[in-house]
Amino acid sequence: MSDPVLYEVEGPIATLTLNRPERLNAISGPMLATLSERLLEADRDPAVRAIVLTGAGRGFCSGLDLVDASSGSGIGSQGGQQLPVNLDLRDAPPVVLHQIDTPTICALNGGAAGYGMDMALGCDIRVAAQSAKLAAAFTRRGVLPESGGTWLLPRMVGWAKASEIIFTGRTLSAEQCLELGLVNRVVPDELLAKEVRALAEEIAANAPLAVAASKRMMRMGLSEEFSDHVHHVYLQLVPLFASQDFREGMQSFLEKRKPEFKGR
Repeated sequence: MSDPVLYEVEGPIATLTLNRPERLNAISGPMLATLSERLLEADRDPAVRAIVLTGAGRGFCSGLDLVDASSGSGIGSQGGQQLPVNLDLRDAPPVVLHQIDTPTICALNGGAAGYGMDMALGCDIRVAAQSAKLAAAFTRRGVLPESGGTWLLPRMVGWAKASEIIFTGRTLSAEQCLELGLVNRVVPDELLAKEVRALAEEIAANAPLAVAASKRMMRMGLSEEFSDHVHHVYLQLVPLFASQDFREGMQSFLEKRKPEFKGR
């Protein structure tokens, strides 16, 4: 059996590829567990400064595997992998995606439906191929956005637009996603990997401690009062002032050269 999530590190960039192309990368139980493990592995690796999440084949992720579920063997089925009553989601991919400090980029190479849409929205940045789509098909399948969508979407597009998308189960083209601000850019399909790699390298060239601290503070700021947030930002700033990367950043600026950050 092939690995449900391929993992590759090239330079400072880790690429995680959902790997069930024959099922449009539909989510299985093993894929969920492996995805969380790979995300945490990349986040713990000091050499990795950016994480790219994409799908194999012509789709990003078609959501939970409905074929397995309907046969009684998949996630959410009555006869297969039933969800426990006391649910612990601390290691679930949407939570892990939200909690890790390494920047994440979704290379949206095709359709992302249901769970796949939530997973794409959970990344920090999204670059979409022209053929990509986001399908909020939850209510059309008798469920709700179970993987962060009800938290993420209203914050991204506002309550009214999020309501329309979720309640209607609408499918959005790449251009519609761009207009709504759900993706950062739309590129020709054949240029997606190149564009995402260039963006990841641009992020990786900056001081990794500062990038991670910035992401951490943005995340905390979603639920803090301004005065509390400013205090927490200052506490993050103090150790950065003592870092080698801070000294390198200042020295390279004075010497008018490209900095070489070590993450220390």
